[in-house]
Amino acid sequence: MTHKEYKKMTDDRAKRSPTLLNCIKAFVTGGLICVLGQALTVLYQELGASVELSKTLSTISLVVLAGLLTGIGVFDVIAKQAGAGTLVPITGFSNAVTAPAIENKTEGFINGVGAKMFVIAGPVIVYGTFASAVYGVMYYFLLRGGLAG
Repeated sequence: MTHKEYKKMTDDRAKRSPTLLNCIKAFVTGGLICVLGQALTVLYQELGASVELSKTLSTISLVVLAGLLTGIGVFDVIAKQAGAGTLVPITGFSNAVTAPAIENKTEGFINGVGAKMFVIAGPVIVYGTFASAVYGVMYYFLLRGGLAG
């Protein structure tokens, strides 16, 4: 069997992904997470927090809630149905930090939880920080006239 024949055979037998349905599920789920975040923001403002503080508390609440749902095994059930809708908002970042920590808790707090906590999220933090520094320098020199003056 040639490489081309093998590729055609695997392509023919591969299960087709319902792309449109997956996109709709992700959009709706991500939107619902954002609605929850907005509802929390309004709730905190009604309880007397300033606008900025209520936004911060809402973000923290979503991170804690996603971590809690990951810990009790509910987040994975939701993510299996919703797909990228749970991964894109900050809830996905919380899950990416919490899940490896929970999986490696038997190794102890140092070698397990501490060492494995950022296995998935670590590269995002590193490259996100690096990219923001590069964009900041580019912004300064190109848009703010850093070279001219």
